[in-house]
Amino acid sequence: MTEPSLPLVKAKDMAKKYGDFIALHPLNVEVHPGEIVGLLGPNGAGKSTFIKLLTGQLRPSKGHIEILGIDAADDPQKVKANIGIVPESESPPSFLTPVEFLEFVARLRGVEHLQQTVAEWITWFGLEDKRDTMCKDLSKGQRQKVMLASAFIHKPKLLFLDEPFANLDPIYQRKCREWLLEHVKNGGTIFLCSHILEMAERLCNRMAIINDGKVLAAGTVKGMKLTPEETLEDVFIRLVGKSIEDVERSQETCDDSEE
Repeated sequence: MTEPSLPLVKAKDMAKKYGDFIALHPLNVEVHPGEIVGLLGPNGAGKSTFIKLLTGQLRPSKGHIEILGIDAADDPQKVKANIGIVPESESPPSFLTPVEFLEFVARLRGVEHLQQTVAEWITWFGLEDKRDTMCKDLSKGQRQKVMLASAFIHKPKLLFLDEPFANLDPIYQRKCREWLLEHVKNGGTIFLCSHILEMAERLCNRMAIINDGKVLAAGTVKGMKLTPEETLEDVFIRLVGKSIEDVERSQETCDDSEE
């Protein structure tokens, strides 16, 4: 009998507060090898905080986080050195060209055949005519391609992607989706945040829907549906809409009690 694999991501009672504001309520997370796990939620739901905690960019206010067996709070640099990250709304350095930035990342990651590998990713993302253009002069979509290439270049065991398909045209959305699926077949594991529900449904084995820093539901898409006819969009609107109604009702109760 095959023993169950140890989780690559393990968070217990993970939470984040800023003063009195609770950005993320306590929750538990496990991601196992070969999974694509999705995190969905409206703007301001806590998705980026979630990702930043798991990647060592933020320290939790409570709880314990292990990434690839590394304590994310004690050694965030080691965590970052062993994963791939595409943060939300972050661009490559303005005054480097795509080639310069990817060569810098490849050196940090210890990529073999550095120049050849960088050239392959420049070609893969269709950036040949922009290879020597400063990143500040690239379009949003082109900058996103450079960020994706920097995360993919060393084919990490574990990838964290926060809105990776933002600003990409449908051709490159599909191309990246196919690469991610192939990467998982070859032993990779992915934690994904996306507003593109159709893409998330196609990619993810499991997912969680959050709002107001709380997990509303988690599991497979099939398991979260009330009927076979429901789409992921229907599930999302049902859960998030109810969550917003609960918050508004709670606020009205507080207002009434103050009168």
